[in-house]
Amino acid sequence: MAQYDVVILGSGPGGYVAAIRASQLGLKTAIIEKESLGGICLNWGCIPTKALLKSAQVFEYIKHAKDYGIEVGESHANFGAVIKRSRSVAEGMSKGVTFLMKKNKIDVINGYGKVKTGKKVEVTDAEGKKTDVEGKNIIIATGARARQLPNVPIDGEKVIEYRKAMSLEKQPSSMLVMGSGAIGVEFAYVYASMGTKVTIVEFMPNIVPVEDEDISKELAKIYKKLGIEIYTSSSVEKVDTSGSGCISTIKTPTGEIKIETDVVLSAAGIVANIENIGLEDVGIATDRGKILVNGFAETNIPGYYAIGDVTPGQALAHVASAEGIICVEKIAGHHPQPLDYKNIPGCTYCSPEIASVGYTEKAAKEAGYEIKVGKFPFSASGKAKAGGVPEGFVKVIFDAKYGEWLGCHMIGNNVTEMIAEAVVARKLETTGMEIIKSVHPHPTMSEAIMEAAAAAYGEVIHL
Repeated sequence: MAQYDVVILGSGPGGYVAAIRASQLGLKTAIIEKESLGGICLNWGCIPTKALLKSAQVFEYIKHAKDYGIEVGESHANFGAVIKRSRSVAEGMSKGVTFLMKKNKIDVINGYGKVKTGKKVEVTDAEGKKTDVEGKNIIIATGARARQLPNVPIDGEKVIEYRKAMSLEKQPSSMLVMGSGAIGVEFAYVYASMGTKVTIVEFMPNIVPVEDEDISKELAKIYKKLGIEIYTSSSVEKVDTSGSGCISTIKTPTGEIKIETDVVLSAAGIVANIENIGLEDVGIATDRGKILVNGFAETNIPGYYAIGDVTPGQALAHVASAEGIICVEKIAGHHPQPLDYKNIPGCTYCSPEIASVGYTEKAAKEAGYEIKVGKFPFSASGKAKAGGVPEGFVKVIFDAKYGEWLGCHMIGNNVTEMIAEAVVARKLETTGMEIIKSVHPHPTMSEAIMEAAAAAYGEVIHL
């Protein structure tokens, strides 16, 4: 039986990062993966969707080239080539993870893993052969999959999930998207920009419902200009796939309607992969479909850990990676700090992008804070205007009493590259006045953060 210091089940951004850090710390490490290294994020999520979004953005630029004084001939989106590029990017990144495993001397074991008592993992390979792998510490990082609604089963042909949406052979002329979280609005933009008629149906009162309400309203306004139809406070009751396409029955606040589309994309969230991996056999505690852990990823059974989407924290790649590092540093005898889940940035890569961290305005008020709110539109930003991307704004929220930076919310071009300033500042307990007095370069999009802070304190210059 192979023996290791650390055995990791799953090679997504939680698993492979934990493996690399464990190896750096001198721990003999193995990682078990049933599909491709990099997990869903790298192969079917974060990375290939960004490749699709980039193709969509390039096409949008070409369509609006005249706005920049550039004249080009007639253009069209080669859907097959767009999909091929996306898959090629994902494959290249997966090879990169393979290289990192070799570089860090991490053993990669291909097969389906199932945890057992005695700190063992049973691995079943493609031929059905079972082998036990033993580790002093077992980390579960099996990730999540698309949630399937009971009244709208996914058939992979007409009712599809994100995997199929990024590998369709033919571009649909029309698509209904169920759910407007990150997955839903990102695919809505990709397909709409390439000419697909897109309809979004969201159960909550606003699209991207976890975001600040001002952000949600701004994205809805921009998407409607793109020709995307949006139904909020609505639900898909059933989908009839007996014909050539899909006829969806939608329950709206004003009554029931039917919408006919080529396909329906189910983007109604995710569910953790915790079934049939041996949790019950080992006695690992779960609650509401998640593995229960403490601040160092420890489960209720000594020697067994869990990170990423299988745990109650935010289901984000960067959260899984951070949890993996904290977990193995604790195993190695270091003294890491538990992750601060109130200071995790969220990014949605639709166009325009959305980025946020901390309290929304509504949540800050509900928490009892007296607040100062500042807002700066990109329409007043020289860099944004020059770049032809004046949509959106930066919104900041401070505690009126102490100046604590409670929240930051952005919608606009490339704002996912700007949010880290707020994350670091909040980590360092930076106040609003300190942001105002920190000189930001001109002309940049990031000036809007300083200007928004200044607006909160009545000192804004360019508005």
